Amino acid sequence: MTSEREALDLNRADSSTLLSPLGRRIAIANQKGGVGKTTTVVNLGAALAEMGREVVVVDLDPQANATTAIGLDPRSPGNTVYDMLVQKVPVRECLSITEQEHLCCIPSHLDLAGAEVELVSMLARESQLSTALESLTHLYDYVLIDCPPSLGLLTINALVAVTEVITPIQCEYFALEGLGALIQNVNLVKQRVNPSLDFTGFVLTMFDPRTNLSTQVVNEVRNHLAGKVFNTIVPRSVRLSEAPSFGQPIGVYSPTSRGAIAYRDLALEVDQRYDTTNRSR
Repeated sequence: MTSEREALDLNRADSSTLLSPLGRRIAIANQKGGVGKTTTVVNLGAALAEMGREVVVVDLDPQANATTAIGLDPRSPGNTVYDMLVQKVPVRECLSITEQEHLCCIPSHLDLAGAEVELVSMLARESQLSTALESLTHLYDYVLIDCPPSLGLLTINALVAVTEVITPIQCEYFALEGLGALIQNVNLVKQRVNPSLDFTGFVLTMFDPRTNLSTQVVNEVRNHLAGKVFNTIVPRSVRLSEAPSFGQPIGVYSPTSRGAIAYRDLALEVDQRYDTTNRSR
C-alpha cells in the first residue's frame, strides 16, 4: 500500500508539470504578537489553495498555532521544522498533507523553542531555512512562512529564505509601534544577505467598522505606508476566532463569512501583486 508520504510525493511530481512555476516564498512577519500573523498565514494559504495554487505553510513559531489551525496535531506531527533545521531531515520528509486540496504544511513543535540556541553554533546559521527549502521552489507556487513574534534568529532565517514579506497590522492603538524595527531588519537583511527581499505589502487586520479608532488607524497606516497597503481589510470576526479551534481555515469552517471573503480577496491581491518577470529566484 502506498504510504501517505509516498502519495504526497507522487501527487507533487504529477502536478508540478502542470503548474506555472511561481516558486514564491513569502514570510508573514511582525514582531508584535496578536496582530493576526498566524490567522493570515493559514487563511491566505487556504484561499490560494482554493484558487488551485500549490501551497506549503511553514510553521516557524514554536507555539505551533499555525500547525493546530491548519488541522494537524502539534503533539504528534511527525517530522517538523525543528527536524528539518537542526536534524537535517530532508524537507520532503517533513511535509504533512492537510484536509484541503493543494495545501500542505511543515509543522512546528515546542522543540523549536531551543532551535535558536542550536543554530548559533552552525555555519551559515542565518541561511539554514533557505537551504532546507530550496528543493520546494519549483514544486510549489507558494511557500508561506509563519514567523515567531520576535526579531530573533528564526525570523532572520525566514527573511533570508524568502523574497517577499507581508506584515499584518492590527487596527488598534499603537498599530505602528515597533514597525520601524521590522522595516530596519528587513532592509539590513536585504543589504547584507538577500538582495531580492522586499515588502510585498501590509495587510490591515481586526478592523471594527463600529469604532472611530479602526478607521483612524486605517487612514494613518495608508498615509504612512503609501502604496504598500493592500486594499483588502480583514474584519474582526467571531468566525475567524473560532475556526482554529476546529482545525480549519475560515474558508472551510465558514465559507460565506466576512473573514472568508476577505481572505479570498487578499489572496487575489497577493497573486496579482507581483511582477511576472521576477517570479523565479
